[in-house]
Amino acid sequence: MDNKSKKIGFIGLGVMGKPMAKNLLKAGFSLTVFDIKAEPVAELVALGAEKESSPAKVAGKCDIIITMLPNSPHVIQVLTGKDGVLEGIRPGSIIIDMSSISPVVAKKMYAAAAGKDVEMLDAPVSGGEPKAIDGTMSIMVGGKEQVFESVKDILLSMGGSAVLIGDIGSGNTAKLANQIMVALHLSAVSEAMVFAEKAGVDPEKVYQAIRGGLAASTVLDAKMPMILDRNFKPGGPIWMHTKDLLNVRDTALEIDAPIPLTTQILEAMKAMKADGHQNDDHCGIIQYWEKLANVTVKRR
Repeated sequence: MDNKSKKIGFIGLGVMGKPMAKNLLKAGFSLTVFDIKAEPVAELVALGAEKESSPAKVAGKCDIIITMLPNSPHVIQVLTGKDGVLEGIRPGSIIIDMSSISPVVAKKMYAAAAGKDVEMLDAPVSGGEPKAIDGTMSIMVGGKEQVFESVKDILLSMGGSAVLIGDIGSGNTAKLANQIMVALHLSAVSEAMVFAEKAGVDPEKVYQAIRGGLAASTVLDAKMPMILDRNFKPGGPIWMHTKDLLNVRDTALEIDAPIPLTTQILEAMKAMKADGHQNDDHCGIIQYWEKLANVTVKRR
């Protein structure tokens, strides 16, 4: 379905939201934006977007409202708080929350939206800022199939893939599963390369030797060059990944799921924050192992 004739609202123009909104404009969609910061709003307006002064006013003039916010409390406030989306939304509209939040909260927001005769999808993303910029993110969606199909062209204007996982909340369940795996991959890379460095072996050569075998991964190829260059400029910062693992922890408690490895990595990430590294890229977690071993993994 082509939604070019419909008005889209975009709320949350942060590290991920701003490039996502830009990609919608590039694809030819009509966009109205809101953010608490003036600078990204001005940047989008200069590219052809309209602006509004509150989430409620965005919702009042748009058919489809996309939210991209830091965490569950922000989504709750923007959707159900004063001057929130549900205060101004019209029956028959669709909300697509692309934030990474608790699946439990996603279900609660869905129920609140249903009370206004509004459909909702939870559609978190994976890929970090670089893939948000080039429009190749993976989008994991929870909600009704008919609603998903009706907005799929919009999602694919921001991502390289959009997969319907199941009912509402399942998008965020998939995202949290993704974040568990990425965290464990990063930790395995960190531990292995610190081990190699401590043994006196060139970690770059170890990387080249194993990247064609069973231990190869997207994480390894994306992050090992950054580690070797000591480039911890964030695509996905440690503080954000910590937030996701806290949501994993809370959800795991709710459903009684065991997460022993994730719990250990969460503690390592919290230690990184205590050391002032919360704004480093999440591959910067290698510094936790480096500190324990008193070595530095870098190019020789």
